[in-house]
Amino acid sequence: MRCVSLEFPSFARRLAPLLPGAQPLACGLLLLVGRAAEHAAPSGATLAYMLAYVSGGAGSAAAAWKALRGLRVDVHVLMLLAALGAAYLGEWPEGGVLLLLFSLSNALEYYAMGRTRSAITALMALRPTAALVRRGGEWVLVPIEALRVGDRVVVRPGERIPADGVVVHGSSSVDQSPITGESIPVDVAVGSSVFAGTINQRGSLEVEVRRNPEDTVLNRIIALVEEAQATQAPAQRLIDRFGQVYSPLVILGSAIAYGVLAWFGSPHTVALYRAITLLVVASPCAVVISTPAAVLAAIANAARHGVLFKGGAYLELLARVDTVVFDKTRTLTHGRPTVTDVVPLGGDDAALLTLAAAVEQRSEHALAEAITDAARRRGLPLPPVDAFASVPGCGVQGTIRGQVVRIGTEAFLRSAGVPVDPPVQERLAALRRQGKTSVVVATDRVLGIIAVADTLRHEARAAVDALRDLGIERLAILSGDHPETVISIGQQLGIDDVHAGLLPDDKARWIADLARTRVVAMVGDGVNDAPALAAASVGIAMGAASTDAAMEIADVVLMGDDLTRLPYAVTLSRRTRRVIAESLGFAALVVLSLVTAVLTAGLPLALGVVGHEGSTVLVILNGLRLLASRAPGRPRPRGEEERR
Repeated sequence: MRCVSLEFPSFARRLAPLLPGAQPLACGLLLLVGRAAEHAAPSGATLAYMLAYVSGGAGSAAAAWKALRGLRVDVHVLMLLAALGAAYLGEWPEGGVLLLLFSLSNALEYYAMGRTRSAITALMALRPTAALVRRGGEWVLVPIEALRVGDRVVVRPGERIPADGVVVHGSSSVDQSPITGESIPVDVAVGSSVFAGTINQRGSLEVEVRRNPEDTVLNRIIALVEEAQATQAPAQRLIDRFGQVYSPLVILGSAIAYGVLAWFGSPHTVALYRAITLLVVASPCAVVISTPAAVLAAIANAARHGVLFKGGAYLELLARVDTVVFDKTRTLTHGRPTVTDVVPLGGDDAALLTLAAAVEQRSEHALAEAITDAARRRGLPLPPVDAFASVPGCGVQGTIRGQVVRIGTEAFLRSAGVPVDPPVQERLAALRRQGKTSVVVATDRVLGIIAVADTLRHEARAAVDALRDLGIERLAILSGDHPETVISIGQQLGIDDVHAGLLPDDKARWIADLARTRVVAMVGDGVNDAPALAAASVGIAMGAASTDAAMEIADVVLMGDDLTRLPYAVTLSRRTRRVIAESLGFAALVVLSLVTAVLTAGLPLALGVVGHEGSTVLVILNGLRLLASRAPGRPRPRGEEERR
């Protein structure tokens, strides 16, 4: 005979999610049994009703006892008092229906609110359980928990990357949507950063682990979402305080109603029945659940689309933002120089770029890297260079096929005896006004100019336009860069309010002064913008998948380098505020209508229960609509369609 062993804790954990739904089911079945046995076996009917009370009211009894031990009166206390009052009057079926619908409402709330936590469950499911690691010259399958910094793991096509690290061999495309919310796979090669939980799609990769499993971006996202969902929003704290005062007043009001009715000659049973009905319909269940249902759904939706709110307070505050301030570098721009203009004074631009890149490939300057990258992207063959020399702050030179090629500033060329004519000076001045950094390429004469700039993100204009469409009153740019560069970026975005040459402390003071009269959101990359992010009403960090500081500093984190997530976050926060207002208004209207019906028309307890619990369910479902809010795709900047 085969023996089956049950591990009780594991069995209990699997059974626990079913209990909320089992309680109303058992209560309903026992009520039907009691109803059927009322004439044939009255004592059996009473027993069935008692068991229905136990099955339907056990959860509420535990919650009520906990509340009373904490010297609080909540809706569970009110519902139990009403059910016991109905039993005292001999109205077992109506009291049972009350507990049935209340337990059913609690079960629906449990399952519905569980949907808002599905983001965490889905994120946890992204974590692989094992990784193929090189140990002692061999590949060994080890648990994820055993990975350490410096390990090298192999990730085959279709597998999830087990840890944060850097690709050291191979190339592929990686689906990073679980981390950044970006739907388009990212091409990776040697030197690319990759993150735990993302999916390798094509080629095999060898990845060197750079973070221990407990420190991965994925684990930090899970922790932040859990913390945000556990933190009450200001509106919720206000409603909870209201409930602590309101619930005792409901009991007092019901007692007064009983006293007044009895004083004016109503029979004891009629007065008590009316008071119990009032106790039920005036309970603030729908009011209390309106805010958490909406806030938790919105936070879960945002996390699914690569936006992390560090709590409901920031979700509410972002809805009131009227001013958005951007850092320039790595926020509106890519944060790395790129060749924007190749201006030959004779010959073609390919020949000019070839000469410049050949010499610059020996330099470590950022401008040199931009020039060599431009030549590499165009597939230009670079000739060998002899006698390379660098003059810091001025330029570089080298010999190509016996001819000296110099690249640098006007002063550098003049010091070497190369004349810089007025037309060249005028072109350099024009490029400087556009915010570009230029170098002159020359032999014994000037051959041309190459301009380099930190280029604008392609989605930046669309994001700025979307914020304007949302009614954001003021947009500004703060930067430590040169005024010409910042003004040029502002002109491309249609932002006139630009401030350049600022240190991090200057940015923080500027933001703090503005925040005295406005609700300000500061958007930065989370590194050198820390003081400004902290000074803003809402600090928003970009690109947190590669920035530890962003996770710690900001109130809202855009996991990917996609500015279009910003208007999405603002839209979601405003929609959340509207949903909360709708739910609160509806809940208050239902309570007022039911109370009026009880006091004037003598509303039956059963109808009062249906109206009360029905409004609670509708409020929950209204909040869950926020789970369906979709993040937009990357829109084109205004005018692009016309250009096409």
